[in-house]
Parts: sequence; C-alpha cells; structure tokens
Amino acid sequence: MTLLAQSMLNYISARDHRIMRRIHRWHAPRWIRLWMICATRGGDGWLWYAMLLAILLFGGPERGWAIAAAGSGCSVGIVLFLWLKRRIGRRRPCAIEPHCWATLLPPDQFSFPSGHTIAAFSMAVPLSLFYPSLFVGLMFCAVSIAVSRILLGMHFLSDVLAGALLGSAIGFTSFAIFS
Repeated sequence: MTLLAQSMLNYISARDHRIMRRIHRWHAPRWIRLWMICATRGGDGWLWYAMLLAILLFGGPERGWAIAAAGSGCSVGIVLFLWLKRRIGRRRPCAIEPHCWATLLPPDQFSFPSGHTIAAFSMAVPLSLFYPSLFVGLMFCAVSIAVSRILLGMHFLSDVLAGALLGSAIGFTSFAIFS
C-alpha cells in the first residue's frame, strides 16, 4: 500500500473513531432510539420482503422486472459484503467501545462495509427507478437503515458510506440490466 493510501486510511479511521466516541456517549431521545431500532430491524429483511410482496400484488405490468432487478441487486450485494467483510476484517465499533444505550448484538463480527446499507440501497434504488412515485419513501427507509447502523454502534460512518455507494451502484446496474 502506498504512503498516500495509508495516510488516507489513517485519516478516515481517526475520523470514524472520533464520531464513534461521540455517538456512543450520546443519550439520544427515546423517539430516536425507537426509530433507529425499528429501522435496523426493518433492514434485517422483513421490510424489503413486504415491499416486494406489495409490488408483486400491485406493481403493474413491470412488477416482474422490478422484482428481478431488486432481488438480483440485493443478492449480489449480500455476496459482495460477505466477501468484503471476511477479506477486510474490520472490527465493529461496539467491539471497541461500549454504547451508552444500544444493546443489540451484531449479526457478525466484522464492520466494513455495512451489509444492511448495501442491501437497503441495492433494493431501494432499482425499485425507485421502476416506481418514481415511491422514491421519497424508499430513500427514507434506506437512509434510516444506514443511519441506524451508525447510531446503534454497529458500524462506522465510512462503513455506511461505502455500503450506500456500493448498494447504489449495484442497484443502478441491476435496473439497467432488467429495464
């Protein structure tokens, strides 16, 4: 790794740790805590399954292509984040410093990139391209899931940003393939 690349990674890591310490010590209002827990649980999959079922039932003539794009995008995203997490092996924030109010257990031991965020954006992007009227709601869900991963101490900011970028790229690609 070049000196510039190492310097950049050190800078990002230092920023991530500074943000993590602030978040882990912040006593969020109850409504934010509930929102974040609901968002992260929705990102466990059931929200997207419900969305795909609604599209299957009410999605019109393009529903098959929309479901194929979202499903294949999410599948590619899952394979990618599982491979990257094992390859990179970055520890989660909750393994480095305890959180003051969140007590959820992480689904695995590695942090980079955020799998919930990749899955959320790889589903939300193609669905919002097939159904533009759903854009605001789908992006609200995807961003809420991404933010929840940070506020609950599961991921660093850079994990979520990378997940959103990767998930969006996968979502746009799957839309291009199936549209």
